[in-house]
Amino acid sequence: MVSTGSRARLLAWLALISGLAAVVVLVAASGPGGLLVLLLGLAGVVVAAVGLWLAVAHRGVVRWIGVLLVVGALVLVLVSYTVRHVWAEAVAAVALALVAVLCARAALRTVRPSSGTHAVRGARPRHPVLIMNPRSGGGKVGRFDLIGKAEALGARVELLDAARGQVDVTELARRAVAEGADLLGVAGGDGTQALVAAVAAEHGLPFLVLPAGTRNHFAMDLGLDRADPSLALGALTDGEELLVDLGTVSGRPFVNTVSFGVYAQIVQSPEYRDAKTGTALEALPDLLLGYSGEQLRAVVDGVPLSAPQALLVSNNAYAGAQPLGAARRPRLDGGVLGVVGVRVENAAQAAEVAVLGRRAAGLTVTTAREVSVDAEAPTIPVGVDGEALSLRTPVVCAVHPGALRVLVPRRRPGVPATGGPLDLRLLLAVALGSASPPAKGPAAEV
Repeated sequence: MVSTGSRARLLAWLALISGLAAVVVLVAASGPGGLLVLLLGLAGVVVAAVGLWLAVAHRGVVRWIGVLLVVGALVLVLVSYTVRHVWAEAVAAVALALVAVLCARAALRTVRPSSGTHAVRGARPRHPVLIMNPRSGGGKVGRFDLIGKAEALGARVELLDAARGQVDVTELARRAVAEGADLLGVAGGDGTQALVAAVAAEHGLPFLVLPAGTRNHFAMDLGLDRADPSLALGALTDGEELLVDLGTVSGRPFVNTVSFGVYAQIVQSPEYRDAKTGTALEALPDLLLGYSGEQLRAVVDGVPLSAPQALLVSNNAYAGAQPLGAARRPRLDGGVLGVVGVRVENAAQAAEVAVLGRRAAGLTVTTAREVSVDAEAPTIPVGVDGEALSLRTPVVCAVHPGALRVLVPRRRPGVPATGGPLDLRLLLAVALGSASPPAKGPAAEV
């Protein structure tokens, strides 16, 4: 049987050989064609970035010109590769580079201590109370029979019935605690999750997430199955606890992100909830071209951040520079806020961000324990877990390490693999056998 150390060394050598082979294919094997592959690819990225800027920052004819530039850049690169007979080299180099990256990450994963959220066996609750929003996620509560399944496991269900008037979710959770609840749970969106989570954290009770909202980013980063929220109920009988961080913005809890500037103003639109993409495309030109909102002054752990157009603060850092779309947080117990500041005012800066990523002057990606955002206005628009709010300045975001006990099923399909940056020196050490796997402890990790 192959040992973990031997497998890691084999993967490291495969990564190094594949990476070297990709360079050989581009430079030695194809001669001038190799340089052409790189130049054409880089030019395509720059043109596509310019086109994307025109598409999102303008309307009418200019927007369509931007779309044509994006499509045209892709087509031009593909046709040029074919006409100049460097298609095979490009495909081979990309494939080898991909193999190198995959093998390198697999090799490094074996010698790095697990960076996932620590899990311990959770006790079975005797008096769980679950708050459910029957309208959330297009009616997932009813579609997956969450009420019946929860009650069959001994849980008490409280429904958020907007037809009976305004429901104070926080007060409902506090009342459940006063009546003897030893677990609080929510079937709803991330905004509702955060409010109940804060009550659970205040009383030291475990918290159960039922991903019955539209997106449920918090549930995704916990590894829960968002396609079937009823599977999360398995935590009531066979669960484990994760001790995770909780964020606050001006005293209000959040589990995912707080947004300022451009994105926050989009969230304020009445049409945003029903048509997010269309509303964003309609609003972005006015916001990006001579930003119409208040000039923001951000201070990150005491260090000023140059007047961002958009600022995104997250409860722990996302794996990419942009905590939207498919980006995820590898862990939720790092004790830090993720910070992404964006200032892009023209096509050249958009291209710089596309090519240089985190090294671009218009993009700031960092972590912090506290972020303060101020402006001349007494209040500014803020998006908190996708909810539109208006908060008094200065708005202060903070993280509370290990504040929340989250009860999750032991079997979760979406647990992200632990990882980290590609470190060539560490990879060489693994290949040479001078870096060994960490000792395994008895605790489980996710």
